[in-house]
Amino acid sequence: MTTVPRLLLFLLVSHCVLTAAHAERQSFNFNPAWRLAVADPANASDSGFDDRAWKAVTLPRAWNEDDAFGKDIVDHSTGIAWYRKRFTLPAGTRGRKVFLEFEGARQAAEVYVNGKQLALHENGITAFGVDISAALVDGENTVAVRTDNRWDYRERATNQRYQWADKNFNANYGGLPKNVRLHITDKLYQTLPLFASLGTTGVYVYAQDFDIGGRRATIHAESQVKNEYAEPRTFTYEVVLRDRDGKQVASFTAPAQTVAPGDTATVKASAKVENLHFWSWGYGYLYDVTTTLKVDGKAIDSVVTRTGFRKTAFGEGMVRLNDRVLQMKGYAQRTSNEWPAVGISVPAWLSDYSNGLALKSNANLIRWMHITPWRQDTESLDRIGLMQAMPPGDSEADVTGRRWEQRLEVMRDAIIYNRNSPSIIFYESGNRGVSAAHMQEMKALRDQYDPHGGRASGSREMLSSALQNVAEYGGEMLYINKSARNPMWAMEYSRDEGARKFWDALSPPFHADGDGPQYKGQSAATYNRNQDTHAIENVKRWYDYWRERPGTGTRVSSGGVNIIFSDSNTHHRGAENYRRSGEVDAMRIPKDGYFAHQVIWDGWVDVERPRAHIVGHWNYQPGTRKAVTVISSAERVELRLNGKKVGAGARQSERFLFTFDDIAWQPGELKAIGYDAAGKQVCESVLTTAGKPVALKLTPMTGPSGLQADGADLALVQVEVVDAKGRRNPAALDTITFELDGPAEWRGGIAQGPNNHVLDKSLPVEGGINRVLVRSATEAGKIVLRARAQGLKSAQVVLQSKPAPVVAGLSQRLPGADLPLYLERGPTPATPSFKVSRIAVPVQVASAASNAADAGNSIDDDETTRWASAAGASAITYRMAQPTTLTEVTMKLSGWRERSYPVRIAVDGEEVFNGMAPRSLGYVTLPVKPKQGSLVTVELVGAAEEGNAVKMTEVANQAIVDTGANSTPKGVLSIVEIEFYRAALPE
Repeated sequence: MTTVPRLLLFLLVSHCVLTAAHAERQSFNFNPAWRLAVADPANASDSGFDDRAWKAVTLPRAWNEDDAFGKDIVDHSTGIAWYRKRFTLPAGTRGRKVFLEFEGARQAAEVYVNGKQLALHENGITAFGVDISAALVDGENTVAVRTDNRWDYRERATNQRYQWADKNFNANYGGLPKNVRLHITDKLYQTLPLFASLGTTGVYVYAQDFDIGGRRATIHAESQVKNEYAEPRTFTYEVVLRDRDGKQVASFTAPAQTVAPGDTATVKASAKVENLHFWSWGYGYLYDVTTTLKVDGKAIDSVVTRTGFRKTAFGEGMVRLNDRVLQMKGYAQRTSNEWPAVGISVPAWLSDYSNGLALKSNANLIRWMHITPWRQDTESLDRIGLMQAMPPGDSEADVTGRRWEQRLEVMRDAIIYNRNSPSIIFYESGNRGVSAAHMQEMKALRDQYDPHGGRASGSREMLSSALQNVAEYGGEMLYINKSARNPMWAMEYSRDEGARKFWDALSPPFHADGDGPQYKGQSAATYNRNQDTHAIENVKRWYDYWRERPGTGTRVSSGGVNIIFSDSNTHHRGAENYRRSGEVDAMRIPKDGYFAHQVIWDGWVDVERPRAHIVGHWNYQPGTRKAVTVISSAERVELRLNGKKVGAGARQSERFLFTFDDIAWQPGELKAIGYDAAGKQVCESVLTTAGKPVALKLTPMTGPSGLQADGADLALVQVEVVDAKGRRNPAALDTITFELDGPAEWRGGIAQGPNNHVLDKSLPVEGGINRVLVRSATEAGKIVLRARAQGLKSAQVVLQSKPAPVVAGLSQRLPGADLPLYLERGPTPATPSFKVSRIAVPVQVASAASNAADAGNSIDDDETTRWASAAGASAITYRMAQPTTLTEVTMKLSGWRERSYPVRIAVDGEEVFNGMAPRSLGYVTLPVKPKQGSLVTVELVGAAEEGNAVKMTEVANQAIVDTGANSTPKGVLSIVEIEFYRAALPE
């Protein structure tokens, strides 16, 4: 650990002694000063065991971190690893309670203190607590943890494997890859929210009776209190609310009550509070709520809970946050959220950096996939104002027996541990749909442990009427779902992959789109895209969700989440051994898809700020001619090259895509200008030709308090190849060689090449840029990083790591405590988030020429039912509730992705549409000739066509792309849902 001057050491020890004597509770960072061995030596649990030859590490630290992105997930190293640590508690601790809080271990962890086994935790996901009070001795103590991360680990009591120990979905970063804390309390104390091992629920803070406009709510605090004295204890309960600046804004108390020896009780207090700042999207406003137990007027136990207050509502197919509707726009992200050669175990500031990039792409939701996120990511999303969906643990399917019990237990523990996080909006019961009975069990857990948190309990799928009566949200993962009841949002869409290295087929290294090996014997072209087509495909996939957004009718889509945000070590299908479908790469360098999302997602529902982005770069060889694509939310776009208008005009496909064909490259400035409907310029995007590479440029990124010499902090250093004006050259692929001097450890970066260049000190830039990670040592000092490349001017950056004092194995600097709140988007706007663009016309009754008993299935708001005609008798008629002038008919037809249907629509016998219902990701809207009437007849007037089908490759599991086409003859009209619309009245 850091060498501490004697005077400072004396002051720190004195402080600890004073604190122990007078404070209600102490919490320490328990991450420093561990030793690690990847082995299973005999007697390693003993306090006297000689571990001096073991590797000195600071947690969090996966023992197999080197494998991250260097190996396919199936090859991640597994086995037994021991972690040991010696520590001395502050004077005055004797007679008090002492707990260890582990944020998690992978897969199983046996915890020993001074040779005594105190806990076994096996699920590999959740936080767990250990009461170590009885095992402590005066002076130095030893904690030892034996971890086992075998893929086939089995629960000892039942011999049952864990469903989520899955080689596709759950990267295996073994050992203790998450934070550890130590807590010292009185024997009358507020429990920790660690149901696993301790069986306790901690503090619960929530708000009710919201008045969003008036900035008022009733704040409630509940604490589970335990008395471990031998006699009853009487106490009062005090709650103090402080804002982000530390200013007290409210305080309230509960009457005195008595707890018998060995008993627990729940104590509650509440009060109406004025002038609140409500947590919102991009406005991570948090309060510190201090709950204190007082005996005879003296504080003996205080807990600070950081939380935020927000109002939610789920219904009418929509989600409301603080009374404003928002459409889900975000990412389905692997919970590992990993980095090369580090895995999950990054400092809290880097979690904020990564998650903050997702927010800046205009995402409002992270759907963590399969596995509950660790506390650090949950708290990060709280700070930055990014909503999240929290799963328990699963692989892909509903399960039964002990495996279902395991999932319930993880969800219970995760709810209790995370229920004060305002960013959690959804509890997800499974990555695939679950039964009604299982859904009810999950809701019961929510209602028992988090009845007032304002969170919807649901799962993927859950489309049927019966399941919608139990679940509170749902949605498929590849297609558009709509409902007038529960919010339906896509759990993952746009699964294509594209490496950041590949701009287009005209840029070095000249990657033809889709070029790459097969996957499981099938074409994997959609998993080997370049940046151009990957970004364009992202926009195309979002278009269908945007088209069915709130404001477009009674049945709407509540959006969806793109898979994934950052390239992941898990479940790859392309040429590399990791997944490249991220909108940023593994080092969080944006791809073009990142900027595409900034454009198309800029608003709560409707676009609120027009933007434009030119796809690609503007550094080509003379004679190059190419199509230029502009992604823009403007109504019209024009393209100018060196001030002159070029192109014959944009070819617009989907709403946000403008293509200018056959543009002749010449060096200079390429500018796209966006205009509104009135012809006013509202946005622009510019690409400039960079000069030839002449130098390297290094840019370091560290936490807000600088690089801490704690053995775990990281500096992220960006390297760029630049021209004489300092502009990045987007075609550069130079190999960079790094040299590192000073108290730091090289962790490196990633690039295409042998072993993905993980841990290499020489690696190429891609598109003129790359990044590397440098880890601090436990000694403070000057760190110099140099970069050189053949033919380019070298660069260096100097970092000064700061002392991170540790006394007797304990640090008072808690992870993430110094990180600011992100408030840039401001409070929830009071204005509506969308304009109503059309009005749904209700149907009184449906009748059909064939299979008439099923006609109502086409208007039942249930996408698991349908009406299908008999061959040759395809007409179905709908009687409107009142005569109406229709303007549009929207349908979801069986085989919607593969097939285009020739359809005729008549109103009161007069034809208003005759044409092809195009393929889509779910719903198609057909414009009809306006005609007032009551009876609408829809019929098939030919065989369906399957040419030019919308491509939706899923080489891992073809069943999940089934749209019903295989079971529907081409001469049959099969309607899943149909809707009728009239134009909205002018404002």
